Amino acid sequence: MPKRKKNAYDADFKLKDVAYAETHTNAAAEREYDINEKLIRDWRSKKAALATVKKTAKTIRHNPSPVAKLEVDLNTWVLNLRIQGYVVTRSAICLQALTMAKKTDYETPTDFKASAGWCTRFMKRYGLTLRQRTHIAQKLPADVEHKVANCHQFVLKERKSHNYPLISIGNMDETPMTFDLPSNRTVDTKGAKTINIKTCGAEKSHFTVVLACLADGTKLKPMVIFKRKTKPKEKLPSGVFVQCNKKGWMDEAFTNLWVDEIWSKPPGALLHKKCLLVWDMFRAHLVDSVQKNLLRRKTHKAVIPGGCTSLLQPLDVSLNKPFKTKMRALWTDWMISGPKEYTAGGNQRRASYQQVCEWTITAWDSISKETVIKSFKKCVISNAMDGSEDDALSLR
Repeated sequence: MPKRKKNAYDADFKLKDVAYAETHTNAAAEREYDINEKLIRDWRSKKAALATVKKTAKTIRHNPSPVAKLEVDLNTWVLNLRIQGYVVTRSAICLQALTMAKKTDYETPTDFKASAGWCTRFMKRYGLTLRQRTHIAQKLPADVEHKVANCHQFVLKERKSHNYPLISIGNMDETPMTFDLPSNRTVDTKGAKTINIKTCGAEKSHFTVVLACLADGTKLKPMVIFKRKTKPKEKLPSGVFVQCNKKGWMDEAFTNLWVDEIWSKPPGALLHKKCLLVWDMFRAHLVDSVQKNLLRRKTHKAVIPGGCTSLLQPLDVSLNKPFKTKMRALWTDWMISGPKEYTAGGNQRRASYQQVCEWTITAWDSISKETVIKSFKKCVISNAMDGSEDDALSLR
């Protein structure tokens, strides 16, 4: 008898063969499908397992989870949150798994760590996946290399002329934020056509966070500008400088106030005579009153060319993204399990001013000193003046 060519059969074919064999006989199925009878007997013994895999799967690779019972309830937890519209992240799944593992009901192994690999396998077992929204990046100007080179030359010339210590070189940037910070992606079931994310309806209620840092890794106190006429009456944390105006955005008056209250009061400010402030071409940075105020503070400025902040501004290059990511994570945790208030109509109120200020402090504190130092080097602002560190340039 000639040897049959080895073939790989998918689960759908195997189940059809098994059904035929059950209706007739194994020998009849062998003749009908030209399959070795031994394979048919094997498939019949694995019928239950074949029914649980995809129809296109050609192998049965069931690696039983050591926390199978926990995963059933964890999947229910994920689906319930998604039904309510809450964002579910991979880290949230891992944290919830660790919380559930502490319960004796699940008989969890002592070495269970809810690792990233386990999370991937759990999501695959239950048909979960990540969905991400696309975004448009900043468009760089056509003469970007020329502008970047000129900016580097100006900064280098200033440093050689005045010999600024790292504690006297700083960067400031305004970051727009909203009271609702839904993530661009969430865990959900595969094939879902509509991805709903629950918020408090405050996606358009914005405020501004003004961040600043120094080349030695020092982070200055963040300034928060809320869109209202007067300061909130609730008690606000001391680690943030809160101001208010009708637009909730930086203007000439607040830029001068920032120079007076934040820039002029960093650690060791009185020990150095001159400073260098790097910032973008925002109109409030360039008005005469601000220029005169900086001169009074013995601060020279380096203005980043338009369209080049993603290459030359330390906060844009390395710090704003992790700051916003942490703020979003704090908001997500609060939406899922934090204390909330509701209107008379049953609608959830947005986070309080105090809560937002606390998030701002926590998110800013989460950025390490080393990350701040590296951000200045990436933008070639604090690198060694002999050119030995120019390979850290963030141009891409």
